[in-house]
Amino acid sequence: MKKALSTLFLLAALAAASNAQEIRINTYAGYIFKDKVDSYYSSSSYYNGQIQDGLRWGGGIEYHIPNRGAIELQYLRQDTNAPTVYQDGGIFGGVVQNTDFDLAINWLMLNGTRYFPVSEVVEPFAGAGIGMGIFNVGNPDNGRENSATKFAWNIRGGSNFWVSPNVALRVQASLYSATQAIGGGLYFGTGGASAGLSSYSTMYQFGFEGGLVFRIPQPTK
Repeated sequence: MKKALSTLFLLAALAAASNAQEIRINTYAGYIFKDKVDSYYSSSSYYNGQIQDGLRWGGGIEYHIPNRGAIELQYLRQDTNAPTVYQDGGIFGGVVQNTDFDLAINWLMLNGTRYFPVSEVVEPFAGAGIGMGIFNVGNPDNGRENSATKFAWNIRGGSNFWVSPNVALRVQASLYSATQAIGGGLYFGTGGASAGLSSYSTMYQFGFEGGLVFRIPQPTK
């Protein structure tokens, strides 16, 4: 899936670039709220955790197509932690464990955005995207690390406020989700010994973000 989506991003970028009348560089930084993840297979096989809030940052290259909106290739990253209570007891039960996992979340997205300029200064927008969520997890209790790549999507809305012809302040609200992103196999590396901990939970991250937009002047034909 990762290779296929990467190929899709490349083809979209080439197609957009061939038709683009304007190219922008978008930067992002903002506050991301907490999100609960859990799965209960039985009374002795479950996990219950919470991805903590914090800073997410990144950037994107956006190609504007006349009368069709814009296409953006975007990368975002958040370094956080996920306190989790879990039990992998199998048939005979086991000890309840509590671990504060280290978690790095990377988003690689292909976004479509529609702009609705109301003046030379104010430029509201709305959009959505698809791509990949890449999750790297570390267990500080035993030193184990694991990673997974999952299908992801987002929706967002906000506005650019142009402070000069080529620089704008961007503010937006966004929702990012990765389908079946967080699970026992990713966290605990139990090797499939327990059916309960092989299940996964979809995550949802809501946030408020700001950043700068830089319009790259195009050469005069």
